[in-house]
Amino acid sequence: MFKLHNFFRSSTSTRLRVALNFKGLSYDYVSYVLRRGDNRTEAYLQMNPAGLVPVLERKDGTSMTQSLAIIEWLDEEYPRPALLPRDADGRARVRALAYMVACEIHPLNNLRVLGYLADSLGADEDFQRKWFIHWVSETFDVLEATLARDEDTGDFCHGSEPSLADVCLYAQVWNNKRFDIDLSSWPTITRIFNALDAIPAFHSAAPPFQPDAS
Repeated sequence: MFKLHNFFRSSTSTRLRVALNFKGLSYDYVSYVLRRGDNRTEAYLQMNPAGLVPVLERKDGTSMTQSLAIIEWLDEEYPRPALLPRDADGRARVRALAYMVACEIHPLNNLRVLGYLADSLGADEDFQRKWFIHWVSETFDVLEATLARDEDTGDFCHGSEPSLADVCLYAQVWNNKRFDIDLSSWPTITRIFNALDAIPAFHSAAPPFQPDAS
């Protein structure tokens, strides 16, 4: 039904794998090595002129980009199980939590930014690690406080069922593992991540278990 053009370590790709798995939707896994430039070929740029992963290719040939937009489309087209609450207040809260990761951490810590730090500014691996950890911590401190404070937090970020916020959190924690970030400062985030990792749809989407991870 779908082709998922992605990279195993990309957190945005992990989000899409989780969402597709969670909804029980089958897809062909198409992998790209970003550092080799697989995503800069003419064929790939026809699907996504930005040259970014992931791209979800539908059977009608439509290519969809931007992980959060794709997940919301999936939630509308395949509404069960839902990744957004029914009520407007719940949807607003889940989106706010998701955007903390997707709009505050990811734009500062993605591969393009780290590559620019190294290639154009001469930043070594130690500097890149400090940069990455700083921007994760800036948002995770606030996210932890929010989740620990709000009565709407349950087994997961919002209530007793996984949501878009959990998809983003799960992918980001796996991304953190690249830099060995200790989660002990964020006990609520740790608890939620562990609960999500026990769900097969999430666990099987994690970077180490993808065909191109070897």
